[in-house]
Amino acid sequence: MNIYYIHEPTDLQCGQAVLAMLLGTTAEYICQYLDNDRETDLREMKRVLTEHGIGFSPQRRQAHTAADLPRCALLSLETPRCWHWSLYADGTFYDPEHGILSDFPQSDRKFYWEIFPETVLSERTSDNNLEETICGR
Repeated sequence: MNIYYIHEPTDLQCGQAVLAMLLGTTAEYICQYLDNDRETDLREMKRVLTEHGIGFSPQRRQAHTAADLPRCALLSLETPRCWHWSLYADGTFYDPEHGILSDFPQSDRKFYWEIFPETVLSERTSDNNLEETICGR
């Protein structure tokens, strides 16, 4: 998968950054789309994925190690500070706060929703027209 890492613009925008990585756009676009520049909840995450044609499993599952994860997953992690959104794809963790990692960032409980890779925008479009596809230009 072609994931371009995005660091969260603020401490509260991990969800926007994860969605932006999946859509191949910016966290600012996601903030505008949701009219929300603070924490994102599960309903908002699912809404953006659905409205942009990204398929995902309806059920939340628990992971204990990276071996439990599918090829691509939206992660909900209980970190020492708060609940946190992150992204896993093809053996790599794209964490909006901690960077690109080979394993989970420090977290007590780890949950995920499988993302169906063939529906991710970066997998469906060429780099040339990705911005057009996302922004409707």
